[in-house]
Amino acid sequence: MQTESGIVYQFGPFEVKPGSGELLKNGKRIRLQELPYRLLLVLLETPGEVISREELRSRLWPDDTFVDFDSSLRVAVGKLREALDDSAESPRYIETIPKRGYRFVVSEVPEAAELPAYPEPLKAAAPPIATTQSSNPLFKYGIAAVAVAILTVGGVFLWQQRTQAKPLTNKDVLVLADFANTTGDAMFDETLRQGLTVQLEQSPFLSIVSDDKIQQTLGLMGQPADAKLVPAIAREVCQRTASIAVLDGAIARIGTQYLLTLKAVNCESGETLASAEAQASDQNQVLDALGKVSVEIRNKLGESLNTIQKFNTPLEQATTPSLEALKAYSSGIQAVEIKGPDAARPFFKRAIELDPNFAVAYAWLGIIATDALEPTLSVEYRTKAYELREHTSEAERYWVTVSYHKGVSGDIPKAIEACDLWIQAYPRSHAPHVYLGSAVLPIIGQYERAVEESTEGIRQRPDFPVPYAARIRAFTALNGFDKANATYTQALERKLHTPFIDLAMYKLAFAKNDTAGMAQQVAKLEARPRWGHTMLFLEGDTAAYSGHLKDAREFSRRAMDSAQRAGDKDALALYSSTTGLREVLFGNTDEGRRRATLALKLSTTRDVQYFTALALAYSRDDAQAKALADDLAKRFPEDTLVQFNYLPSIRGKLALNKGNASDAVKILEAAPPYELGASRATDLDWNTMFPVFVRGEAYLTARQGSEAAAEFQKILDHRGLVLNRPIGALAHLGLGRAYVLQGDIAKAKAAYQDFLTLWKDADPDIPALQQAKAEYAKLQ
Repeated sequence: MQTESGIVYQFGPFEVKPGSGELLKNGKRIRLQELPYRLLLVLLETPGEVISREELRSRLWPDDTFVDFDSSLRVAVGKLREALDDSAESPRYIETIPKRGYRFVVSEVPEAAELPAYPEPLKAAAPPIATTQSSNPLFKYGIAAVAVAILTVGGVFLWQQRTQAKPLTNKDVLVLADFANTTGDAMFDETLRQGLTVQLEQSPFLSIVSDDKIQQTLGLMGQPADAKLVPAIAREVCQRTASIAVLDGAIARIGTQYLLTLKAVNCESGETLASAEAQASDQNQVLDALGKVSVEIRNKLGESLNTIQKFNTPLEQATTPSLEALKAYSSGIQAVEIKGPDAARPFFKRAIELDPNFAVAYAWLGIIATDALEPTLSVEYRTKAYELREHTSEAERYWVTVSYHKGVSGDIPKAIEACDLWIQAYPRSHAPHVYLGSAVLPIIGQYERAVEESTEGIRQRPDFPVPYAARIRAFTALNGFDKANATYTQALERKLHTPFIDLAMYKLAFAKNDTAGMAQQVAKLEARPRWGHTMLFLEGDTAAYSGHLKDAREFSRRAMDSAQRAGDKDALALYSSTTGLREVLFGNTDEGRRRATLALKLSTTRDVQYFTALALAYSRDDAQAKALADDLAKRFPEDTLVQFNYLPSIRGKLALNKGNASDAVKILEAAPPYELGASRATDLDWNTMFPVFVRGEAYLTARQGSEAAAEFQKILDHRGLVLNRPIGALAHLGLGRAYVLQGDIAKAKAAYQDFLTLWKDADPDIPALQQAKAEYAKLQ
């Protein structure tokens, strides 16, 4: 921005001096990085007007600059808001205009010549208007009087502010204690605390210590994980977690009425910071009264009326009007935190039996079904939650929306958009960052941003294990093995554990050729329901990668038997379809077709249908493969992975079966932005880079050796992403064939040797191995 050296922008207590590159607050310089500072200057040029994202891109980054624009802009805005003590939910200066850009909300920002060097107190108290030095005698002799007046008024103002100060800031954290229940009615146990949690989590201003952090702290205190948070214990938890205050709640019965009270107590001094109370005429009105005290306490703790009005869905609407259903739900949440998702399922089922419109209970059941490899149930529950999303709080509505687009419609751009809006509305929430990093971005292969979001999730909630698992997996996919291992070390230092970390570490160990490390992770999970058969199947993939097909079949058989005993029909079908694809890739066409066809009798979920269709295409059962592809296209018109990864792979292979290599390449043109994506961000990832493999085969058919070599090399270069999938091994063979087409016999021999070395102990009757040996012999 071209400015004169004397120009100064003033707003509130801030001054911006473009000539010297300074940002001052009450005369004191504030450190601000270059990009946020340049962003501020652009916004200050036209205060009150929206600056589009496109204009910001062109103003802040030259055309030849390679940068992740969305992420970089988001970080710059965040740092600028931090410097200005601003917030996204209640902006004083920087306002986000969704889908458009940003606006400096001060309608007029004065520009003035450089201010005179007043004494520091006067300068700090100067009003936010443009001023210039004058030769007027009244100006000269009036300085002292004006200074005294300003300082006097300023002192009174500061005294008033101190006596009327709100007790909390938007950086403080609270511990929510259990309600003291003297009614004798067990219905209120845990229920009121859960209801209050829902109410307070609507607030972008307040932050509540998470239950898993509380349980970890209780362990350090020598208390059981399910210890009641009575005031004394809650206060110690508050001190140990560096929180500011405890919220103590109580319910008492007075005749036929109920009295609810809520008190915020400073955990260091014991001083009461704020209190609120409300009465309920009967049990049916208790939730309404709870909503009233939560609104009152939010206001008294310093939250603005604007955000309270915006984020204040009544508790009956945000959860359920049924106390009994809310009690079942709160028991489910407690089970998730202490015993795991499987133990929570009966409670959430009970909640929706008592209230069929309990949206968030359906959402939880959808998440649990996904983790249990039950995609049919997951879709059913997530769809129901989405249909009932108006029966949620604002924060939960974002979660339900993201969950639906990720797990049902498959529209990943919409899921990302919902997460971004969630972050804007709730900048202190770890949840959207964790969801992006672990469940959404890997689906379309955006692992760089997955690292960023997981890192932010860790920063905001360092004792939550899931973002560590996501970060390990994302770094592994980027071949950042040392960084992945460093993340694991961080998790160990905090004594964090989840099966997702063990699974991620198995994949990292494979990428590093660490057989002992893989065995260690298998030992952790093999005896656990659901995880046991997952690890058996992965061991089968690892065996097949080295050509040990008989061992792979045995591992897969055991995995399928385990899934069948557990009643995991969808997992059983998924294993059958992928083993079928493995067989046909290795040349066992009849066996592969049999296994793939069997899978369809067990399930017709999206992934099962895709792997079956691809297996049938490779076994040249074109008619059935095409029918399955057409059905996928019809059933999942919005699904990003289906439309841009699955269908191009199937249809590209079908075109090759007809000898139409150029058609295959054209069909696969839709895939590159998404071909690094994974169908299951945490488990099998079998579809990863299949469009690349089929494209390499198409170039081989077209006798375009250079292009084919580039595709197969791309697979080999992504070892941390492809891992132990069959195409990771077969890419060596494809690369050798590509070099033969180029006439580069030396490189061709080297590629064949890499494959034959990998399969040096392979089962000798595998058709792919026999063919590779025959082709290699011709090169001698």
